[in-house]
Amino acid sequence: MKSIYKCLLICLFTSKITSAQEKNIEKKIDSLISLMTLEEKVGMIHANSSFTSGGVPRLGIPELVTSDGPHGVRVEHGRDWDYTNDKVDDAGTYLPTGIGLAATWNTKLGYEFGKVLANEAKARGKDVILGPGVNIIRTPLNGRNFEYLSEDPYLNARMAVGYIKGVQDQGISASVKHYIANNQEKDRNTIDVNMSDRALNEIYLPAFKAAVVEGDVNTVMGSYNKFRGQWAAQNHYLINQILKGQWGFKGVLISDWGAIHNTMEALYNGCDIEFGSELSTRKGLGYNNFFLADTVIQLVKEKKVPLSIIDEKVRRILRVMYKTKMIGGAQRTPGEFASTAHFKKALAIAEESIVLLKNEKNILPLNAKKIKTIAVIGLNAKRPHAFGGGSSHVKAKYEITPLQGIEKYFAGKAKIVYADGYEIKRGAIANPQLINEAVKLAASADQVIFIGGWHHGYDYTKWEEKAYDTEGEDKPDMKLPSGQDELIKALLKVKPNTINIMMGGGPVDMSAWINDAAVVVQAWYPGMEGGTALANIIFGKTNPSGKLPVSFPVKLEDSPAHKLGAYPGTKGVTYYSEDIFVGYRYFDTYKVKPQFAFGHGLSYTKFDYSNLQLSMQADSTVKVTFNIRNTGKTAGYEVAQLYVMPSKALIPRPEKELKGFEKVWLEAGETKTIKLVCSVDDFKYYDDLQAKWVLEKGTYGIAIASSSDDIRLKKNVEL
Repeated sequence: MKSIYKCLLICLFTSKITSAQEKNIEKKIDSLISLMTLEEKVGMIHANSSFTSGGVPRLGIPELVTSDGPHGVRVEHGRDWDYTNDKVDDAGTYLPTGIGLAATWNTKLGYEFGKVLANEAKARGKDVILGPGVNIIRTPLNGRNFEYLSEDPYLNARMAVGYIKGVQDQGISASVKHYIANNQEKDRNTIDVNMSDRALNEIYLPAFKAAVVEGDVNTVMGSYNKFRGQWAAQNHYLINQILKGQWGFKGVLISDWGAIHNTMEALYNGCDIEFGSELSTRKGLGYNNFFLADTVIQLVKEKKVPLSIIDEKVRRILRVMYKTKMIGGAQRTPGEFASTAHFKKALAIAEESIVLLKNEKNILPLNAKKIKTIAVIGLNAKRPHAFGGGSSHVKAKYEITPLQGIEKYFAGKAKIVYADGYEIKRGAIANPQLINEAVKLAASADQVIFIGGWHHGYDYTKWEEKAYDTEGEDKPDMKLPSGQDELIKALLKVKPNTINIMMGGGPVDMSAWINDAAVVVQAWYPGMEGGTALANIIFGKTNPSGKLPVSFPVKLEDSPAHKLGAYPGTKGVTYYSEDIFVGYRYFDTYKVKPQFAFGHGLSYTKFDYSNLQLSMQADSTVKVTFNIRNTGKTAGYEVAQLYVMPSKALIPRPEKELKGFEKVWLEAGETKTIKLVCSVDDFKYYDDLQAKWVLEKGTYGIAIASSSDDIRLKKNVEL
């Protein structure tokens, strides 16, 4: 215990204060702490309601008010999870979900995304937005993939840093989550995750490290699962040694709701605030009975725990409060809630998130002038999704569904007819009557648009509504639910040019119909303006520019965690036996062809790449320049992706790894020169035996690509 305490103190005092302003704030914090009673201090390190931790009114220290979620401010809760103000101030902006944001490959939009969230939170009186979620998308089945970003640590890091800065530049704290290895919802409260140090450092830590070191994130949320035998939210190695030690994190480590299991481990292993609820593992007990509540007061009074441990946690909380102008006399700028400007941002992000996967014979964009009747088929065409998915549900001011978006676009110009085609209910199978009705409608229409895929459950506590993209529940498989395969095949028989639009937080098995489908679009959960964005893309007002942030396998068994039987674990333990070979690192290295590759996304124009030049700089970085030309007749975005490819290696390494990208707008016929830089760290791997990053001398390829399986340019560099 003494050694752990010593490490904790080292973590606290090794961070250097670099400015007079910070020194002054630390003095003020010292003064406040000296005035506080033990009971007041302990009141600050545990929840005192569903989403707040305690303050000290007599000293001007307010409660810390947190709120989900990653893509919109959560509906308003009272002290004990009751909904309040339901018809008033909780109807705000519903942004596309995390995986949709990542599909934009636009870090500037990441910043704007965070900015919208922070201003809405500020207007609602919140202090902390519980996002972004940066857990690696390791399995297609994870019910929470829709909240996360991608399968790649570099893309995760770049999008997360933009999001965090967008939030925190407005004076609100972000909370990067879930630290760490919460890569499945199945058994999330009990599973013990084990992986190599190499996988930890190369795949699962980088986005969190970037959030701390580059994003200067104010809070980090510990996850539910165990990591190497110890609960992640009270894990000495993850929190004391890595987060607060190696990375020098000076902010607040908060637990996920109900993720703390032991008072002494939480105290000594870095948890600063225990959040939970009457619905959590402490069911039936009041907030003063949390692990970091009255028990701590007794332990300190009995001298079993030093007061300095509590002071250190309070110091971190006060530090964040000063930084975000919660105390100290400074005034926050006004927030902005449910504004037209925010709705426009939601539309812009949605438009850049949608991915055109397949477009044979250039069926898209549709020529609206030639269409008199459109048959829209599929329940996802009219189903809102803002209030689904579990803790991240949002009450939107409005939500334009795909059907509404198409109807609005064609108002007075064409006839829109609609059929459900399938029913939404967990375990539902193909309904012949609904299919026949849909096919009959399709046969008489000029154009058919099918809108299906996954869906959120409205109430994730009810089995039939848990559906397939939701907190606390993984998908049973990758098959389209409710007999959608049979419906799509029937529609393609009568209308081969059917446009197939998939909603949801990740890939589905398309093998039953993909060879016959001419057009496939991935729409994710595109937010409150999703229907508008889809209509704009379908009819050519907007040129699609989204790129996949995850590989789409042909079938579930092709996904590495499933191919190796490493999911969901055995007897409460899972070992990530695929190691660093997650997503495209596996598909490309082991020559397993995916249905659609990481980084894939089509446009209504074509792009030509040329003139790749590499030059080694004095600081050992590699300057990379190349040209992109829009050779088509339509202006649009292209996402140029830079991959590093080791020629030979002493240990197994991926064929390629993403180390840079840029999204560039090009007018028809326009050429632009793109400049990227590779640091020496981009060529390193983590050596488990030496416990450090290693640069192996030799030849490396620098590949410029439009997707991980579409390399346009390549040259070698010697290191």
